[in-house]
Amino acid sequence: MAAPLSALGRASLLVSGLFVTVLLVCLALLLRQAELDIRRELQAADSVARFLALRAADDPALLDAELTANLRHLELDWGEPDAADDAADNPLGGNPLGGTPLAAWLAGRFTDLPVYRVALADGRQLSIRVSPADELEEVWESLLQLLALFVVAWLLCLGASVWLVRRGLDLLTDILRALQAIAGGALDTRLPAYAQPEARRLAGQVNAMAQALQQAGTDNQALTAALLATQERERTHLAQALHDDLGQILAGMRAQLYLLGACSGNPQQVEAISQRLLDTSEQMQQSFRSLVRDLYPVVLERLGLGGAVRQHVEQWQAQQGVPCMLELDEALPVLGEEARAHVFRLLQEALTNVARHAGARRVTVGLTCRGAALRLEVSDDGCGLPSPLREGVGLRSMRERARCLGAALQLHDAAPRGLRLCVDIPWREWAT
Repeated sequence: MAAPLSALGRASLLVSGLFVTVLLVCLALLLRQAELDIRRELQAADSVARFLALRAADDPALLDAELTANLRHLELDWGEPDAADDAADNPLGGNPLGGTPLAAWLAGRFTDLPVYRVALADGRQLSIRVSPADELEEVWESLLQLLALFVVAWLLCLGASVWLVRRGLDLLTDILRALQAIAGGALDTRLPAYAQPEARRLAGQVNAMAQALQQAGTDNQALTAALLATQERERTHLAQALHDDLGQILAGMRAQLYLLGACSGNPQQVEAISQRLLDTSEQMQQSFRSLVRDLYPVVLERLGLGGAVRQHVEQWQAQQGVPCMLELDEALPVLGEEARAHVFRLLQEALTNVARHAGARRVTVGLTCRGAALRLEVSDDGCGLPSPLREGVGLRSMRERARCLGAALQLHDAAPRGLRLCVDIPWREWAT
């Protein structure tokens, strides 16, 4: 199978085909017009030939060679007496159209050329014939000039098209190399500023894409480092909680159990120690529940997404002392475990940010279903976004959770003041 033509080959073929088409059309029009013009000229020459034939018998001097040498479209043959028969058989004496390739091609179109024969007193036979040879030579010269002009124009246009295509291919080569470098991890690759506006816009788009990828890579590195640091803090917090709370509670329970064995003969003391053991075990259970709740929102499995959101909003309102109005659809779509956890963590982080940074006096939380989108919205009347905005770990983790849900975290200024956070989740992708 033949290899496909390159862009340069296709452009050259297109330009050549266009020029050949235009050349053929021009040649056809020129030949048609030339034939009409030649016939008009021959009609006028025929009138002159008839006049000369009528006057030649009476006044042969009228056809003196010096007088008839420059006549156009007429050929005079002063035949000898013994050549009269040959003149009768071939009165034109060869090809009356001349010797050009054009004359040979048009030979069939001028076969009806008139020939006038006059018998002179000295025995010679004068043949006067109409010939388009002069006109055909002029047309042939015009055709050659036209062909030369077309060849020059074709070469110039072909060279210009090759130059333009090569410049375009050089741009595409630069872009391809830049994209390959970016795909290979060299996100600092940039294209230069080209002189052409189109090339400059295209290079600008490639540079903007590389800049966005580089920024995303930087953000991902920062987020990864922050998540690792957060993971270490969580592990430290878990270890401290196990050591300080549960460890001390278990140590106290062990001491009370030893004391219980030592005073087994004193019923009142045994009852008091047993009650303290019950209280201690209740305290350990509460600490354990708090620890588990921090690690994973178990309330999601027990109450579902809507109930967990309602409970968390009520607890947050009680802890912070800030009025929090909840707008919650009664019939929420049933999401998978991962999606429920992401939505709940988004709400937790949003309310945590409000408590830490907003200084709000009123908060509104909404979890509503709008067609194919489940919207989580948290708005407050606090101080709003700082300028310039510097995203911390919390906001970055919220963006990453929203991205995992196939959504985008949107931050808007609330009226008249404050901040409105929105996440539109395509819930059908997560429905169970």
